[in-house]
Amino acid sequence: MRKGAPPKSAREHVLAAEKRFVAAGLVFGHGTDNARDEAVFLVFDALSLPFNSNDTALDRALTGPENLAVSRLIDKRIESRKPAAYLTHHMRFAGHDFYVDERVLVPRSPIAELINSEFHPWLDVQTVKRVLEIGTGSGCIAIATALALPHATVDAIDISPDALIVAELNRTRFAQVSHRVRFIEADLFPTSNERYDLIVTNPPYVPSDECEQLPAEYLHEPRLALDAGADGLTLVRRIVAGAAKHLNAGGHLIIDVGEMAPVVDSEISTVNFTWVDLLHGGAGIGVAGRNDFM
Repeated sequence: MRKGAPPKSAREHVLAAEKRFVAAGLVFGHGTDNARDEAVFLVFDALSLPFNSNDTALDRALTGPENLAVSRLIDKRIESRKPAAYLTHHMRFAGHDFYVDERVLVPRSPIAELINSEFHPWLDVQTVKRVLEIGTGSGCIAIATALALPHATVDAIDISPDALIVAELNRTRFAQVSHRVRFIEADLFPTSNERYDLIVTNPPYVPSDECEQLPAEYLHEPRLALDAGADGLTLVRRIVAGAAKHLNAGGHLIIDVGEMAPVVDSEISTVNFTWVDLLHGGAGIGVAGRNDFM
């Protein structure tokens, strides 16, 4: 804010930031999909405003330090091209707030919708005892699942030691389920032949050559969490090949492969996925019961 400029309000900052984001050609997709929502996220975070703030809060003249805090955060988003969640170090997922940084993918999987519905109609919340998450990253899916399924223990796997450090930070934040969530460093599946009522995963599914062409925002995310080989199916194939032997009778695999769903359907014939019609946007969630594996 230049010297002598009148104090702004939160609303004015949002409108100004929206224009700057559009002019700078920023790319969205890490929790927001447009410049206005991104501006709201950052301005409200800088001011610690709840998202249901009323007009009085939105139009109050800000103090000098408040204006400076907002301006610095907006400038940083434009100059760094980092996703907003990496600047604020938090992201909401399935109704809960998780710590994130550049060691993990920014949480955004529409699996959140299934978690919020307690995986209805595929699972009975009262009977699910054991859950496996493959590729846990920040731990958000594992922890949110434990919160939604009160009788379940969750094993959550990641090959990245750095990602598991972040996941453990989040496990500490959710002490009420920390005793039911276990993080394991492994390559997709546990080394034992344990079986589960649910396997849930949002694996990497971006073809390698497409990774090279991603916008700058996505290049701040760990390549390991995005790159899935020449056709984008390297990890998906391994998960499908190994899932059946780790599922209990009546168990289910739920996988998020985003826009790769048609490719998975045409290229992988060893499982019969049902593709979920999501109510709140997104696509590519496949569900397969134990009997759907060939």
